[in-house]
Amino acid sequence: MSNPVLSLPGRQRPNWFTIFVLAFFHVGAAAALFMFRWRLLAIALILHWLTVGLGISMGYHRLHTHRSYRVPKWLDYFFAICGTLTLEGGPIFWVAVHRIHHQKSDQPGDPHSPRDGAWWSHVGWIMFGETQHNNTRMLAKYAPDLAKDRFYVVLNNYHWVPVTVLGLLLLAIGGLPLMLWAICLRVVMGLHFTWFVNSITHMFGRRRFNTKDDSRNLWWVALITFGEGWHNNHHAHPTSARHGLAWYEFDWSWLQIKLLKAIGIAKAVRVAKITTPHAEQEAA
Repeated sequence: MSNPVLSLPGRQRPNWFTIFVLAFFHVGAAAALFMFRWRLLAIALILHWLTVGLGISMGYHRLHTHRSYRVPKWLDYFFAICGTLTLEGGPIFWVAVHRIHHQKSDQPGDPHSPRDGAWWSHVGWIMFGETQHNNTRMLAKYAPDLAKDRFYVVLNNYHWVPVTVLGLLLLAIGGLPLMLWAICLRVVMGLHFTWFVNSITHMFGRRRFNTKDDSRNLWWVALITFGEGWHNNHHAHPTSARHGLAWYEFDWSWLQIKLLKAIGIAKAVRVAKITTPHAEQEAA
């Protein structure tokens, strides 16, 4: 039975607007490669950190979805705005879908499980099915904390405005090459990196914890997603602000949260306490 947020593989319907937008951004990303400049690459990487690093990893995921730490409201809102710049939807939609994923991970009802197909878990679930990005009343069931805040309701309904405004500003400042690199290529890169967490880290890697799902730890996904690739650790301890639980598991977002805590900005930081050893297992 389909959940009310988005349809599952058996009820596929092409979302033509989403497909068109994704195609447009991928064409723009390909075009950007013919206009390479080191300066443009540097700007794209900085924006990747702001949007995927602060917006998705520290914001949408560890702060807004799991409440693994607390920051002042202005910073909370800033992270959410950064999250919209990834083109991954508004905060209420993102949080609702991810909470459903944890409730039903790799079981019937999971929005993006590789058990429904690798392609489906990576991007098919977005391109097909009736996604409810702006149906705040429906999403409120899974994100009632965010739905009570007027700021998040407006941002969720108009999540496309910040990235549109940024794109127009960059186009005016640096012309087409800057817009293609800082918007199209950067967005496409961030989308696929985030989707790797949904797809690849449920298929390949090592399992430190014997969770009920197929989550795995994959170092190279962690490197490009600021620590999100330590996915098995995360599913075992979802409310932990730290995902890389061993010294060799580099977790850039955790280091940033530690810095915010050290200077008194981050409060109530939750960290998993590992009291017994867990042998890592090779993925089957």
